[in-house]
Amino acid sequence: MRLTLGFVVMAALAACAPAIPDSGAGVGFEDYETYQREKAAREAALAGETLPPAGAISSEPLDATGGATEASELSEAERIAAEAEAALEAAGSGAASGDEPLVASPSNPAPAVVNDVGISRENSFDAVDSERSIEEDAARIARNRERYEVVQPEEVGTRPGDVGPNIVEYALSSKHPVGTQLYSRSAFATEARHVRNCAEYSSPDQAQLDFLRKGGPERDRMALDPDGDGYACDWDPAPFRRALAD
Repeated sequence: MRLTLGFVVMAALAACAPAIPDSGAGVGFEDYETYQREKAAREAALAGETLPPAGAISSEPLDATGGATEASELSEAERIAAEAEAALEAAGSGAASGDEPLVASPSNPAPAVVNDVGISRENSFDAVDSERSIEEDAARIARNRERYEVVQPEEVGTRPGDVGPNIVEYALSSKHPVGTQLYSRSAFATEARHVRNCAEYSSPDQAQLDFLRKGGPERDRMALDPDGDGYACDWDPAPFRRALAD
């Protein structure tokens, strides 16, 4: 009963309290927009900056993103347009000084010829037709054919015997494949010695030539042919044989 009576008394007091009118004031008893402007001014003052007055409008142009655009940040199209406009102004100043601008017209003189060589007269149908007829041209072709001289091939002369070995002749005279042992080799022809001595030559052809010059294929004092097939330092006679077969 007492609890119910207390609620009734509190409701009566709340109904009798005067209503406080809403002034619309924001934080600090001012409107919110004024509060935001003063807050920005205080922050700018602390940072050492100066804000433009309220309602001020910037005279700088805005780019597509809404920011100010400097003159050096013009788009490519704007730069080309500016250069074209400058060229037109320069052309106009030339016309004002007495130089008449060139206007496209069929009556304009032909441009100066830089290279008037043109095509060969032999390839110009008009030139050939004016110089000789078809019959005369056929007679000229017949005379040229009569002058043809067929040169018969001759055998290649033999090389003198004092010029040293020839790896081409050796490749064509030997018939066995690489790796077939035909010659005996010393036990001193080790793999390590073979690799070391072959590295002294710039190519297998040079190694084979020197191998034949120093007594090969029968003798191999440099261990260039340790397997005894007659081919030094991985030299292969197959390319020379294929060239002869072709």
